Amino acid sequence: MRVAATFGTKASEDRIASYEHALREVEIDPVRNPESLDAVDGLLLTGGSDVNPARYGQAKKGSGEPDDLRDELEIRLFQEALTAGIPVLGICRGLQLMNVGCGGTLVQDLPSHPQSERGEPGKHPAAHRVWIAPDSRLAAIMGAGGYDVNSRHHQAIESLGQGLEVSAIAPDGVIEGIEKPGEAFVVAVQWHPEDRILVSEGDRKLFEAFAAAVLKTLDARRATPRTSS
Repeated sequence: MRVAATFGTKASEDRIASYEHALREVEIDPVRNPESLDAVDGLLLTGGSDVNPARYGQAKKGSGEPDDLRDELEIRLFQEALTAGIPVLGICRGLQLMNVGCGGTLVQDLPSHPQSERGEPGKHPAAHRVWIAPDSRLAAIMGAGGYDVNSRHHQAIESLGQGLEVSAIAPDGVIEGIEKPGEAFVVAVQWHPEDRILVSEGDRKLFEAFAAAVLKTLDARRATPRTSS
């Protein structure tokens, strides 16, 4: 199984490695920054630089330096995935990008939100608890109720994008999970499950659910004869 994994051009190899290791833990081969989804069966939108606030109609007021080429690529791939019914998993910035791609806005700076210490790869410590909505797809994957997560972000969802639903929330009101009902698999979390995949059963289950959705898409494509133009 192959999925597109977007990193832009500014991510360090250490950060890229954590995502790619998590994908390989569930037997997914990552393809870095492809221009289209033609040769893959899933899309992973990863963490990283802030989305340019101009994309959601705001002036810069707390956002970091944007990566406009990355924004453009990811929004295009996200829309391509929605059109084709390809599974999407968003992580941290990926959640924010999905929200902007659906017409939502972001809080540009959250200086008081709890932050995690970094740790051994795959074994980072938790920073705070989130509450997962009982009737959400995320709850079907990880279980409803309180769940301890790590945290490494200074932005968050302000207004929710069209067609999205909140699946998890932090005690301070920050939206920690979103999903798009009716789609094959469009799920995003604000925390970094790749950094706890070796110590957190729920975070591992999230990647396993993504892999299962990717496999389902792959099997459906194999079963559909291709027609020549």
